[in-house]
Amino acid sequence: MNVNKLNDDFAAIAEKINELDDMDYSDERYDELEEELHDLEDAFIEEFGSELEEAIALVHDEFCPDNEVLLPIAYFAKNYIKLRKDNFGKYSYDVEFGEGVPVEVDDFPDQEVRLVLVPGPTRLLVTVGEKAKQEAWRAK
Repeated sequence: MNVNKLNDDFAAIAEKINELDDMDYSDERYDELEEELHDLEDAFIEEFGSELEEAIALVHDEFCPDNEVLLPIAYFAKNYIKLRKDNFGKYSYDVEFGEGVPVEVDDFPDQEVRLVLVPGPTRLLVTVGEKAKQEAWRAK
């Protein structure tokens, strides 16, 4: 897997997701941007889907083995927080709590636990409630 291309492609998707999230449905450009996002997601899944599904399955096995593994795009956030640039001029991203796929984790029976894919670098985070985030996997 070409991790640099994965990171770049995922960052482009995150930017498009943010652009759509900031836009009203009534905006005349909304449908066009949504179609562009779907095209980016389709190409992303075609190129990296199997490797990402494998990584997500490993995280599921560790944290939430009773939950079904979904397609990687299900783990995308509805909005990404753009942070600072790294030494190579690429942005890193974070997410708000509450983003991603809800899962049931035996170690946290009374808490909302979610899995979310985040770019910059590409990684899968486990969030617990509104207080804890842990990186469960990073593309290498």
